[in-house]
Amino acid sequence: MYIAQEESFGPVMVISKFKNGDVDGVLRRANATEYGLASGVFTKDINKALYISEKLEAGTVFINTYNKTDVAAPFGGFKLSGFGKDLGKLSLLISCERMKSMEEALPGYGV
Repeated sequence: MYIAQEESFGPVMVISKFKNGDVDGVLRRANATEYGLASGVFTKDINKALYISEKLEAGTVFINTYNKTDVAAPFGGFKLSGFGKDLGKLSLLISCERMKSMEEALPGYGV
């Protein structure tokens, strides 16, 4: 299904059927895409939700909701989605790694 393999931005939700208990088949289908920005899991079974969210190749996994997030939480995508992780510890370390402080005395200012 084309729409399930593209990274659509907008009010789009793909709901697909699966055989009862075929969680690994669902994971194979969900991960068979070049993208992985976000995903959602809707279930009454929290253990199943946690198992699936751990196996999904997506930067954010929503459980029983969608697009409810704290703007201060780290985020980013997998595969071709996004440019890595933003607001996380690693992101901070990488940006600090590239920082450089330069000082130069200008004539008539300071020492």
